[in-house]
Amino acid sequence: MKAIIIGAGMGGLTAAIALRQIGIDTEVYERISENKPVGAAISVWSNGVKCLNYLGLEEQTAALGGIVQTMSYLDGHTGDTMCRFSMQPLIDEVGQRPYPIARGELQLMLMEAYGVHRINFGMQMVSVADGAGAATATFADGTTASADFIIGADGASSITREYVLGAPVTRRYAGYVNFNGLVQIDEAIGPATEWTTYVGDGQRVSVMPVAGGRFYFFFDVVLPEGVPYERGSAREVLREHFDGWAPGVQVLIDSLDPMATNRVEILDLDPFYTWVKGRVALLGDAAHNTTPDIGQGGCSAMEDAVALQWALRDHPDDVHAALTAYQDARTDRAADLVLKARKRCDVTHAKDPAQTAQWYRELRDEDGTNIIRGIVGNIMGGPVTPAP
Repeated sequence: MKAIIIGAGMGGLTAAIALRQIGIDTEVYERISENKPVGAAISVWSNGVKCLNYLGLEEQTAALGGIVQTMSYLDGHTGDTMCRFSMQPLIDEVGQRPYPIARGELQLMLMEAYGVHRINFGMQMVSVADGAGAATATFADGTTASADFIIGADGASSITREYVLGAPVTRRYAGYVNFNGLVQIDEAIGPATEWTTYVGDGQRVSVMPVAGGRFYFFFDVVLPEGVPYERGSAREVLREHFDGWAPGVQVLIDSLDPMATNRVEILDLDPFYTWVKGRVALLGDAAHNTTPDIGQGGCSAMEDAVALQWALRDHPDDVHAALTAYQDARTDRAADLVLKARKRCDVTHAKDPAQTAQWYRELRDEDGTNIIRGIVGNIMGGPVTPAP
């Protein structure tokens, strides 16, 4: 059996590795010509880590991951600690430490695990079609490729999704812009082994450790969609929006590299439950584009990859049955995570200011129990972390 995978992102590559594990011939096509990931880093929660471990990448993943021993929330204006608690209860409950990982390094690790030389770069798919005995992808250079099935892991603006659903869909602006990047660890910003988050005014500033003595940082700024931005002006923009915030936030702004700081308008997509059309199926952001507010976008794509492998393992001679089983295994779980992230997004970014003010008050009384319960609820429910 042969599979074509469109997209060499985290979802596409984990799917390619997973399918190869069970003897399926794979071809991966990627529209960009080199590895240039969007975003500085990713929170790989325990369910994502377990997926990578399952794919034989345990040592490589651990080597790239930052060690988060504690989590804290700080008052954005004063810098006062609202709560601080150990992550060990979460690790004990789910059986795996989560890892923040630099996105480019994770991407490269997956490429090397699959085989960089085996990825067809610079191949932009322009259309996909199902057939009686094969599915076919057509690329911008006029070439085509056919296989027993095609997996569209072609991201938030997926062409494959348009084919599967029969029409384009419109993503929803979540109400904020995320600035992110990497800086050297500086304990004037936050402890070296802590996920530190400053909150106030419906905005947040966060740092967490990744390998190599670095913090992954992000700033959430509540802004209208489409506000003009000049690349390289991140420091000035952030100074304006976080004027008067705590000293640690000012140190972070002073430390960042403006030209290496990413600016991303955050969007998501209403959940939908049709991921398959004939021999063509969706995976990752193409199937469940979510906000990053619970850190499950990439993890959910990794879960897709494992579930796809299991469906094909269980239906080795029937592509249609396998893809239907994959869809049935994943749509409810992925939709739940999209909606949980949207709900968390709205509270964090003051869609209802009274509700956000109440959350701030609750943080001051938090011992970690409620926050960890919520994170565990996100982690459990996938193929390698079944719900109790």
